[in-house]
Amino acid sequence: MRFAFAVIMLVSVLISVQTSSANENVKIIPDVVYGHKFGMALTFDVFQPPKEPNGAGILFMVSGGWYSRWTDPNNMLDMFKPLLEEGFTVFSVRHGSSPKFLIPEVVKDVRRSVRFIRLHSKDYVVSPNQLGVWGGSAGGHLSLVLGTTSDEGSPKEKDVVLRSSDRVAAVVAYYPPTDLREFVNEKSPYYHRFPALQFNTDLADDFSPVLHVTQDDPPTLLIHGDQDKLVPISHSKKIMKQFKEQKVKAELLIIKDAAHGFQGEDKIRASQAVVKWFKLHLLK
Repeated sequence: MRFAFAVIMLVSVLISVQTSSANENVKIIPDVVYGHKFGMALTFDVFQPPKEPNGAGILFMVSGGWYSRWTDPNNMLDMFKPLLEEGFTVFSVRHGSSPKFLIPEVVKDVRRSVRFIRLHSKDYVVSPNQLGVWGGSAGGHLSLVLGTTSDEGSPKEKDVVLRSSDRVAAVVAYYPPTDLREFVNEKSPYYHRFPALQFNTDLADDFSPVLHVTQDDPPTLLIHGDQDKLVPISHSKKIMKQFKEQKVKAELLIIKDAAHGFQGEDKIRASQAVVKWFKLHLLK
């Protein structure tokens, strides 16, 4: 079983598609290249709202078990529709995927995606100071890594992208792993089920968001089912405790009887919470 949630512009063709509830067009810019590695392109899709953009952008981490796959962007519309209808611009970000790439390399990719989008924010009609990040499971983990360990970029870098900050202004994470120390161990069943975890155990602390919470972290919403057997709710509770101690604006929404991967009414409730959180913390 895998985790449930599953640029220089080389492509600038705009695809118009119909939302399921209205005749307004959502514009999609597919396969924007934000970097390269091993001769391959790192890409994201841009979903522009059918009405006037509200100036905020949401990066969605396409990651389940730290696997990141391409899919027709039209298939993502239902997930993004509630945000698009509120005027948010959504970026569906893909990273170098497991099993080829491990978590340290994956994190490097998603950091770059934030830097790239900030650098080119005017092109997408978003404010560089109104960027949020959202993901589920492994994508939730990556969202929290960005929220708790971001930086301002390095002005000495030759690559102009790396001079930009990877800070985000708000975070939402569904059922996220927050402490990898218990996973990055050959005795752990997770270690063998998810190859991205097979990196140097000495680096586990670096990629465990629960260890990096500080007062300047962005407002963060955690959403977790109390019957999650894959990523126990203890992961969200532990980092929530840290947020409270550091006086970070944070909430934990516990969905009763929900397992890993929300369905039906649970999915709707979580989606509504996502929209509410980003409206509250990005549209000031």
